[in-house]
Amino acid sequence: MNQIVQLISLCYSWLIKIGNLCQPLFLLFFRLNWGWQFFVTGKGKLLNHKDIVEFFASLNIPFPDMNAWFVGGLECTGGILLILGLASRPIAFLLAGNMTVAYLSVEADRETVFNFFKDQDPFLQADPFFFLLTAIIVFCFGPGPISLDALIAKTIAKKKAEAKI
Repeated sequence: MNQIVQLISLCYSWLIKIGNLCQPLFLLFFRLNWGWQFFVTGKGKLLNHKDIVEFFASLNIPFPDMNAWFVGGLECTGGILLILGLASRPIAFLLAGNMTVAYLSVEADRETVFNFFKDQDPFLQADPFFFLLTAIIVFCFGPGPISLDALIAKTIAKKKAEAKI
């Protein structure tokens, strides 16, 4: 019986090690893939500004012209910053807020939010879902070690260590 417990413990510790090794790649995948998607949708909003203004006006979003520029710029710039892993948590926070507004602005998507605990499928299938998920993942876990944020943190830590010597 003791050998079974040891085997289970060994297998569990290996699963933890494998999962920990996958974390940087998981974060990098989400940042690169959905950062690019943010960039493309933001660029589309900027290039098709008039159509976006009309759409925002139809949703009764205040100041549709200004908001179209803001959202397009946020998504475009935010996508690039996610790809680079630069200022990741602040931009992820802003993008998560943007995607929350996207859910709450469209009546059909708003209903999916309010009925989340009754039926999650519409919420999970709505256009903003993976954008919101990515923003929340990056906000909560950071960009990972394969990022400019990590490189900057290492550089600062190295300079602090050198200053103490």
